[in-house]
Amino acid sequence: MDLPWGDEKTTKFVTNVGLITSNGPYGYNIMAAEWTHQVSYSPGLIMVNVGFNKATEANITNTKQFGVSLAAFDQDVAASISGGSSGKDVDKIKVLKELGTEFYKGKKIDALMVKGAVLNIECKLLKMEKLGDHTMIVGEALEASANEKKPLIYHRGKYWHLGVQMQKPSEAVRERISRLVEKYKKN
Repeated sequence: MDLPWGDEKTTKFVTNVGLITSNGPYGYNIMAAEWTHQVSYSPGLIMVNVGFNKATEANITNTKQFGVSLAAFDQDVAASISGGSSGKDVDKIKVLKELGTEFYKGKKIDALMVKGAVLNIECKLLKMEKLGDHTMIVGEALEASANEKKPLIYHRGKYWHLGVQMQKPSEAVRERISRLVEKYKKN
């Protein structure tokens, strides 16, 4: 069965907004990827999913490196521009710079990183695999930096920011959970 983009069922996911940067045959480029995830602590591995035949896919295939900047809550314009057109047709870096987005050169890779992002990770390509209608790209972290800003969140086709922090269950509820887990342990 298909789970198409924009379908009521697929809009239930809550994701961050990864700003994927690269350099290569299409020059310095940036794209928005809601499927951006850490998949390993040691070594640090980051996975992004990119549509087939995109400028980002070609750049990463060519250079074997890419940057991941998790957009901060105040970078919704950068996310919209990064996801709104193809790097084959538009120099999105120039558009963003003209609108005030700042970049810096990666320390370990030849790609731009987004200043003010919640998290910046420079990656070397570890694996690419076509899965369904996207290419899964896994990179190993070479350099990382973070700040205290809140992340931009994508849900139901709209941008959100983190709201009220929920408290964990009460101590009494956590103690009851511990007793039940102990009671129902498998031999």
